[in-house]
Amino acid sequence: MGKLLQRLSDAAKSGVYRTSCTDEILEATRGSRLQVARIDLAGVTGKEALMGCMARALEFPQWFGGNWDALEDCLSDLSWSPAGGHVLLIEGAGGLTDDERGIFVEILALVAAGWADRQQPFFAVFVSGAPLFAQLPELYKSRQ
Repeated sequence: MGKLLQRLSDAAKSGVYRTSCTDEILEATRGSRLQVARIDLAGVTGKEALMGCMARALEFPQWFGGNWDALEDCLSDLSWSPAGGHVLLIEGAGGLTDDERGIFVEILALVAAGWADRQQPFFAVFVSGAPLFAQLPELYKSRQ
């Protein structure tokens, strides 16, 4: 678990990944300065529902506009969170269209790059979902 926490604490490795190791991530980050947000998108269809889910899970401010630009703005800020880094565990994204998933991943990648530039870890990790997210690198391979 030490290597996984080390990886998640390394801002230079910030990005968008996939995994099937949710429990290992939760265990590795327990007691760390990393804020882990579990975002359950099961049954979520459409951009509006996605925005609502993200806003609730990350406690976005009231001014959140509910569109792609506002999502990028809020994820790039997160000033209301005192965390030393962020790990988003995103589950059940299969209800989004290919276009919505593509835009969502693109925004998450831009945000992760911005956080890396500020030397703060930011990881968006899609749980399972392969083949939907087969193009994403795997975050961690469990020894099991």
